[in-house]
Amino acid sequence: MNSKLENAAIAPIWNLQVQNYRDFPMDAFLHIGFTHHRVILGKAKSIEERLYYIRRCANEHLTVEALKSSLAADDYRRQGALPNNFAQTLPASEQAFRAVNAFKDEYLLDFINVEELGVRDVQDVDERTVENSIIHNVKNFILAFGKDFAFIRNQYHLDAFGEDQYIDLLFFNRELNCLVAVELKTGKFKTSYLGQLQGYLSVLDGFERKPHENPSIGLILCKDMNKSFVDYVIHDYAKPMGVATYKTSKDMSDELRKALPDVEALRKLLDDQEE
Repeated sequence: MNSKLENAAIAPIWNLQVQNYRDFPMDAFLHIGFTHHRVILGKAKSIEERLYYIRRCANEHLTVEALKSSLAADDYRRQGALPNNFAQTLPASEQAFRAVNAFKDEYLLDFINVEELGVRDVQDVDERTVENSIIHNVKNFILAFGKDFAFIRNQYHLDAFGEDQYIDLLFFNRELNCLVAVELKTGKFKTSYLGQLQGYLSVLDGFERKPHENPSIGLILCKDMNKSFVDYVIHDYAKPMGVATYKTSKDMSDELRKALPDVEALRKLLDDQEE
């Protein structure tokens, strides 16, 4: 496309997106494609929401399908909404702010297909079944989590004082510069989960954390929770933790399933990018 045609095509988008916003991210705006802008304009209602998706597309190099998935998951409203105690447990306020924005209160794990796993009832899916499905689709899980997460290992072995413990999923977050321990629970949240996770974080910080790394963070990923209750009790714990819920393909409405990109298409796209 020549520059005149390109300017003519982008001008209406610019006028709609900017709306006299003083700190509009010009570089990010020009960094993403026309189709991305059309999708954002069609789905995002407020200027703040549009700015979020424009910056995210530019920073994370989201494809159009990945953008649609993010919009369908309502990531703008999900960011920083999970119950957590980061402000009181992380030494630096900037680190606490980053931690809050690194996690969502709900994740759409649409690649976990209960029917394909041969399970008749979603209640029969145990933690190990979910974990194995995540391991086999770890690229998609990281896409749901965010670009700065690097997967280390599942069933990560902790050996301290002769006690063997195993973390369901262990990640490292480059932006936060810390280990992130994820515990999977298929039922409703229980306060005992926080005690278990706090123990894991203590051992991680005492035996695994490198001198240049920030304190480890824990995330409980469960099927359901009373958000007000969790937000109340989590502040009594000394280690930085958050609680989020997740949905599998069986939990999603037909409308949401159609809005999400095909898992196989996503996997092929990631494989192509690696090659």
